[in-house]
Amino acid sequence: MNDTPETSAPPPAPQAAVAPAPAGSRPHLSAVALVALLIATLALAAAGWSWFDGRERIRDLKTELGRRLAESGAAVNETRLLARNADDAMRQVSERVAHIESQMVTSQQQQLALESLYKDLAQGRDQWTLAEIEQVLLTAAQQLQLTGNVKAAIIALEGADTRLQRLDKPQFTALRRAIAADLANLRAVPSIDEVGVSARIEALVARHANWPLASAQVSEAAPAPRSGGRTTDIGQELWTELKRLAQIRRIDGNEAVLLPPEQAYFLRENLRLRLLSARLALLSQNQAAFQADLRAVSDLLTRYFNTRDAGVAAALKEIERLSRLQIARELPGIDASLAALEAYKGEH
Repeated sequence: MNDTPETSAPPPAPQAAVAPAPAGSRPHLSAVALVALLIATLALAAAGWSWFDGRERIRDLKTELGRRLAESGAAVNETRLLARNADDAMRQVSERVAHIESQMVTSQQQQLALESLYKDLAQGRDQWTLAEIEQVLLTAAQQLQLTGNVKAAIIALEGADTRLQRLDKPQFTALRRAIAADLANLRAVPSIDEVGVSARIEALVARHANWPLASAQVSEAAPAPRSGGRTTDIGQELWTELKRLAQIRRIDGNEAVLLPPEQAYFLRENLRLRLLSARLALLSQNQAAFQADLRAVSDLLTRYFNTRDAGVAAALKEIERLSRLQIARELPGIDASLAALEAYKGEH
């Protein structure tokens, strides 16, 4: 180990220049010098090792720093690329958002326009429906007042209620209640078979031409048996002609039944017109006119027609049954429905 510091120590020339020491202290100085040299050598070796190690470390640090810087640069570039892509994506998203917002604004405007149009159409439809219902109610009221046609009024009110039911709106509830009340009143009215009674009167009109008059000349001559010769036949024919010229009949009424033949047509026409007038009175529910026309028909049949005839007798019985009918009825109005309709029009 002592050879290594001596080999690496500097040349001994400077020591030769030092003044020679005394002979007694030479070994001691030599050892000190060797120790000092050894320490210096160790110090130099340590310094060299430290320098070399520091240099290696610095080089490693530089390498690591370069690598870190390269990685950081790559990360920065990647970050810049990501930021650029994010900016592009953000720009696209902003454009899409702006487009969507514009579409939403357009859609809202269209929705508002559609709602306004729907409201206008709904109001127009409601107004049109109310106008139709008003016309139907007025027609039903006229039918009740003029002809007393309860069935037509019921059908009209049911049609109006069906239209309101299809609309299904709460503002028409009061009107529907009024219509329902009027319908209940109309359905409670006792019904008359107007069609059947009218058909019975028409049957009388159809048979009136076949009823025989009381003043009709009916030949009841029967052919006489021919038992003799020509003289007897002439006498028989002469007797038959004489019986035709003069007839004796019993008349229970007055002389007004003896109508001339040319007036029979007018009598039958008067009878037919009276029956038709009774039919019109039935349709208009005019009790007084109905009974007056039937009494007139009964008087004409009794006075001018042969009451022994089966057809005339059956006609008199039918007229008596018809005259006992009560065609006049207390008809309720539809004032509640009309008032509810006017109230709704006033509110809206």
